[in-house]
Amino acid sequence: FLADGLEEVECLAVVDVLRRAGAEVTLVSVTGSREITGSHHIHFQADALFDETAAEEADVLFLPGGMPGTNTLKEGLKNAICKANKQGRRIAAICAAPSILGEMGLLKGRTATCYPGFEDKLEGVSYTRQGVITDGNITTARGLGYALDLGIELIRLLMGPQHAQMVKDSIQYDQV
Repeated sequence: FLADGLEEVECLAVVDVLRRAGAEVTLVSVTGSREITGSHHIHFQADALFDETAAEEADVLFLPGGMPGTNTLKEGLKNAICKANKQGRRIAAICAAPSILGEMGLLKGRTATCYPGFEDKLEGVSYTRQGVITDGNITTARGLGYALDLGIELIRLLMGPQHAQMVKDSIQYDQV
């Protein structure tokens, strides 16, 4: 999901590796406009608007971080996130975006990570400084430096470890 002010690389690195793995990924704007401007003034275009999609059919809801993008995502996606969580579908968030899940109470009793300074939003969480952590159906990542790791983790969860290794090999990535 996209909103103005998101961290561009956090979003696009994850999307890139998922698409390399053969996943169908739709970049969905929650702003009412397909034109998105990231937190570092990089402009790009969403594939669809939120109202044009069926979020309840997505295998994964991915929330990139960045400010003020995280705040916009929070307001636009609460219902979709709650529904996905109740159905046990995958939810992934990086950087500041895990704070959305924390404020909604979805991380209580789980282990999670986020960008330093947002820990206070993770109520009832066993916080870790680990780069990427999956606990149940929710995967969180600490920040931009872990965007590739998050994408690889989602490939592992959705398609299996062999597929994740294939993508890692193809991009010459041996960090996770």
